This record gives sequence, structure tokens and C-alpha cells, in this order.
Amino acid sequence: MQFGIAIPTAADSWRLVRRAEELGFSNAWFFDTQMLSADPFVAMAAAAMKTTRIKLGTGVLIPSNRIAPVAATAFASLNKLAPGRIVFGISTGFTGRRTMGLGAVKLADMEEYIRVVQALWRGETVEFAVEGKRRAIRLLNPELGLINIDDPMPLFIAASGPKARALTAKLGAGWIDNVADVERGTATLAQMHAAWSQAGRAREDLTAVAWIGGAVLDENEPADGPRGMAVAGPRAAMLLHRAADTALADYPAPLAMRPEFAASVEAYVAHARGFQPAAAYYLANHRGHLMFVRPDERNFITAEMIRRTSLTGTEREIKARVAALADAGFSQAVVSIPPGQEHMIEDWGRIRRAFR
Repeated sequence: MQFGIAIPTAADSWRLVRRAEELGFSNAWFFDTQMLSADPFVAMAAAAMKTTRIKLGTGVLIPSNRIAPVAATAFASLNKLAPGRIVFGISTGFTGRRTMGLGAVKLADMEEYIRVVQALWRGETVEFAVEGKRRAIRLLNPELGLINIDDPMPLFIAASGPKARALTAKLGAGWIDNVADVERGTATLAQMHAAWSQAGRAREDLTAVAWIGGAVLDENEPADGPRGMAVAGPRAAMLLHRAADTALADYPAPLAMRPEFAASVEAYVAHARGFQPAAAYYLANHRGHLMFVRPDERNFITAEMIRRTSLTGTEREIKARVAALADAGFSQAVVSIPPGQEHMIEDWGRIRRAFR
């Protein structure tokens, strides 16, 4: 089992990434969430210059944030700085689009985006739709060595629904899943394996990444205490944010919702109806998303919600849960590290050492 970190991107995230490399983490994944965090390509470039082994990936890139040839060139530029260490992570977009009041990118549009990016990396001339027209494009002078398209840049797709999992299997991509607990993570991995097999692929060729998050607590330390709330509370708050989007903008219901959260969720949705301006409720709803718990949402997040949406627990408990995910077939566990909580990487470094 490999371990990675997920970063709400800062311009100087290289400091945390360098420490992750020293602790033996295999990957660093950078959020593509404009207006909430820094630009991932800027931060990845700095990290590429300050590290030598750790792999650097977008976690995950949102197709609508930049056109495909721009993204292809940006990745190839990073690949020049860190040959063979760059990972192309992508999805249809949640946080970065919800902060602008937008829903997800269509799967077909994401597939087309991937097609164009990867064709450019192969040195092909490819048709690209831009400003209502289709144009033939290609990277015109890669031989100058300004970029690197020779070393591979593997594709990973964050896919939670059956259609997205089928696309992941079709493309033979690595798979990223937001895992709240072992039971659900194992069940979703089984569904991914089924899609993988239906696409005619060998089970052992699937690389599955469990996006877990969580706080490492002392014995008898409450999950909703200061540490648990700061480290794992932002992950629990995702349920509240998704529920408000469902109620106020008719987006799909949260996949991870459970009946035991109903009272907190309903109360938060009632609270969110008062966000101003009402037509842009999402500005308040997603402030701090996966970064910190806002004072106005603190009372809606319970200890049980934190425990059920992350791998929060004692070091012994977390090791057992990660081992169960590894046994199920996950290849990498990725822990999200909120701003101001960078010290927690030391806790997770101890857990990582148990899985050499």
C-alpha cells in the first residue's frame, strides 16, 4: 500500500510535499479549486524543483478551468521539470465548479478533453473544438526540448458513479474514489472491478486510490474535539455543502448521505436558505470547503458524522482500517491535509511506515 497526500493548494505547497517525500509518501495531489486555493500548476512547478522522487498530480483537474491544449502544455512543462513524476488526475468537477454555481462537466466532454490532451502528448495532429469551430492542432516544436512528452504521464479519473467508472475502465485509467469507510469503500471497489472486467481488462491492472482523510487521535480523545474538528471536520462538512446544493440548486443528492445524518443535514439546509445573496448562496456554502470548518456550520457537525466520513480514530484503529482497504485491493491511500494542519503529516507518516 502506497500513501499520498492531498493538498488544498498553496503557492508554497512544496514545503509540505518535500516533507512528504522525506517521510516516504509516494504521491502529492494538488486541488484544482480556483477562488478557494492557489493554482495547481504554479504549486506543482515549485514542488517539482524542490523534490526528486515523489509523484505530483492534479487532484483533480477540472476540464472547464482551462482548454485542453493549455492543460496538455502545462503538464508537459511540468514533465520537463520532473520527468516521469507527473500524474494527470481529472474529474467532472465538484468544488471548483460549485463555487461558481455550476454543476458537473458532462462525461462526454471530459472524455473528449482527455482524448485531445493525450493525442497531443503522442505528437499527433488532433481535431479540437474551440469557439464553435473545429480546428486541427498539434504541439508544433517538441523537438526543441522546451517541454517533455517522452516520459509517460499516467491518467487517473476520480469517478463515483457507474457511468464514470465505466469510462475509467474504457480508458484503462487509474481510479480515485472518495472513501468514507472501509465497508463502503470495499463495496465501491467491487463495482469498479466489475466495470473493469466488463471492459476486458485484467483485475490486477487496476490502480485504485482511496481518498480517505482523517485525524489520528489519542485514546479517548473525542472525534469532534479541537483536533478532530480541525483535521477531519472539513471532510464531514462536505455532506452539508452537497445537501445544500441539492436543496437550493437541484444538483444530484449526496452519494454518501446516511439516515443518521438527517437531522443535522436538514438543519444546515434551513440555515443555508438564509445565505446572501440568495442567488449566489454557493459563495457562503462552499467557503472553506475541505479546508476549514466555518463558525456558522460548526454546530451541525457531530462526532458521529466525523467518524463516518473519514478514517478518524486512534493510530491502531486507522492502521487496521487502512489494512482492510489494502486487502480489498486499493493501491494507495491519500490523506487530505487542511491548511494550518500540516503537522498532521507526521502522524500519517507513522501510519505509512506500518505498510512498507
